[in-house]
Amino acid sequence: MAVSGTSGTSGSSGTSNSTVTGSTSGIANNFDQFLTLLTTQLKNQSPLDPLDTNQFTAQLVQFAGVEQQLRTNETLASLLSLSAAGTATNAVGFIGSTVTADGATARLLDSKADWKVTMPAAGTATITVKDSKGSVVQTETRSFNAGDQTYSWNGTTSTGSKAADGEYTITIDAKSVAGDAITAKTQISGVVDGVDFTSSIPMLKIGGISIPIDKVKSVVRGE
Repeated sequence: MAVSGTSGTSGSSGTSNSTVTGSTSGIANNFDQFLTLLTTQLKNQSPLDPLDTNQFTAQLVQFAGVEQQLRTNETLASLLSLSAAGTATNAVGFIGSTVTADGATARLLDSKADWKVTMPAAGTATITVKDSKGSVVQTETRSFNAGDQTYSWNGTTSTGSKAADGEYTITIDAKSVAGDAITAKTQISGVVDGVDFTSSIPMLKIGGISIPIDKVKSVVRGE
């Protein structure tokens, strides 16, 4: 952001030494112009009805403040644009890397899909697997230890057939050993093969799965 400064050096009367974005130099960036306007007003006021100089000065200061705020807003907009461009560049750098993020939708590929499950306590959990259309394809109950572990699904459906490759979502209904309901957290991982910039936050693509870049928990660079 340009910083306003005091001119008044020889050979540059009426202009500012600071470089300011815009076609004209404003009052907030030209102290000589400020003084010229002030003294001109004082010289031409009526002796019988003098202008309150304090009020006049305050008005000029307010005007200068508004102008500075407008310039600040313009600068902030430019900074936001630069930040968005930097975020987009960083997002592209994720392509080819394996990322882990919060989520319940994983990709079934070659009869294998994995979810990282975090249990607050040991117990049992009923896991329901649904396809991209929301149809239940598998339901099973198994025991889990407390902490982080991996739930792997081989693509076998409740009817014994093999599910097609694609995106599948799990829901977990967990209970502790004592029978109390507990909440299990899930994370997914996969290799990023694209980036979607249509939303305000870049979305990393793992097949048909979209992961907001700010939800990524870890990244492992591809070879």
